[in-house]
Amino acid sequence: MEPLTPAYSTSVMLLIAAGAVALLLFLIIKVKLHAFIALVLISVLTALAVRVPLADIPDVLLFGFGGTLAEVALLVGFGVMLGRLLEVSGGAQILADTLIARFGEKRAPFALGVASLLFGFPIFFDAGLVVFLPIILSVATRFGGSLLLYALPSAGAFAAMHAIVPPHPGPVAAAQFLGADVGYALLIGTPVAVLSWYVGVYLFARRIGQRIYVQVPHILGGTDDKDELARRQQHAPSFALVVGLLLLPLVLITANTVVSTLISAGVVDEAGWTSALLLIGQTPIALLITVLVAIAVIGTRGRSMADVEKLLNDALGPICAIILITGAGGMFGGVLELSGIGESLAASLDALGLPLIVAAFVIATGLRVAQGSATVALTTAAGLIAPAVEATAGLNQVDLVALVIAIAAGATVLSHVNDSGFWLVSRFFEMDEKTTLKTWTVMETTLGTTAFAISVVLWYVF
Repeated sequence: MEPLTPAYSTSVMLLIAAGAVALLLFLIIKVKLHAFIALVLISVLTALAVRVPLADIPDVLLFGFGGTLAEVALLVGFGVMLGRLLEVSGGAQILADTLIARFGEKRAPFALGVASLLFGFPIFFDAGLVVFLPIILSVATRFGGSLLLYALPSAGAFAAMHAIVPPHPGPVAAAQFLGADVGYALLIGTPVAVLSWYVGVYLFARRIGQRIYVQVPHILGGTDDKDELARRQQHAPSFALVVGLLLLPLVLITANTVVSTLISAGVVDEAGWTSALLLIGQTPIALLITVLVAIAVIGTRGRSMADVEKLLNDALGPICAIILITGAGGMFGGVLELSGIGESLAASLDALGLPLIVAAFVIATGLRVAQGSATVALTTAAGLIAPAVEATAGLNQVDLVALVIAIAAGATVLSHVNDSGFWLVSRFFEMDEKTTLKTWTVMETTLGTTAFAISVVLWYVF
């Protein structure tokens, strides 16, 4: 759907958005209304407040809800199935034990973060998080302490790669809008993402994990049954097999990316084999294939297919609420996007006369806060400043990439209740909304701020 013409002035639209967020937090934190109900209710009230035509309100609500579910539901469903298979087979424990043996107990959070950075190249944030969930929980269970010590370095790594590094859609689209070479964006963006992760995520997680205790959840349905534990030990897969399963979606998705790039560059022509690679490299299909392989190679070790079917069915139950709440978060963000609030905010920020690198960050931040989606904020902000970039003489590729990174940084900070990723993290790690704001929101902000600081250095020094 196309954004609607704002019904009020910019100041009034921003007040409506701020009031909607404040009322949502009040309903969830103080009234203790279920997050799914609260999000849907606030989405309807916001649509009414900004004068969306009554006949269009259902379509506006479904725009964000359906779009988010289309991206998240299959990924979360297949991901949690894979996680359950890795957990019950003992594969997650094998991988956790090997990582700890290589890096040491004290560097376990660092090891999880590094592994997530590597897997985060082609895998989207939500898909990577659900695949790594059993590994995070296994390591956290083994060593104790706050879950934040282990969860934030991994989740933050996927967030950094998703926002800053091609071939993820946000930075690729921003690079195309601004005329930046995607190869330069990859070569420069990768070390920027890694450094931003270390300063803004890993060091933050070490500090916040000592101050706030979050208990390790049992979302994957762990068991203390002695027979089940003995069966896991007897039929546990090898480290190489577990890594191979985790690498399988990575390889398939990477193949999709490579083939798409080669076709766009005219190096190869579209043919049957390229279409096949593009299909199996789509993230939901790649995860489906991985789940089927996991059933065959680790799920049926010491179990019948009926046992495997029950395990997978039980795994889906706890995540239904996660999927619905995440979709409702996307619904709220969609209402804010289509209402024109984001466009109003961006236009007002654009008129401030800030330096181009600062304006890029501020506009992306405003869009991020207004409508939630990092990818939408990235692409919209890039489109808004593209005319200014074209009118600025003397910009080299480093300058253009610095602008892409600044926009990505702004699109990362201040993840809150209108961001579906906020609810995904909150529900996966079983944190209440207040704790998620104090941990995940602050971490996303330190990550984005660090990336912006690096982009400023690139802009003015190189």
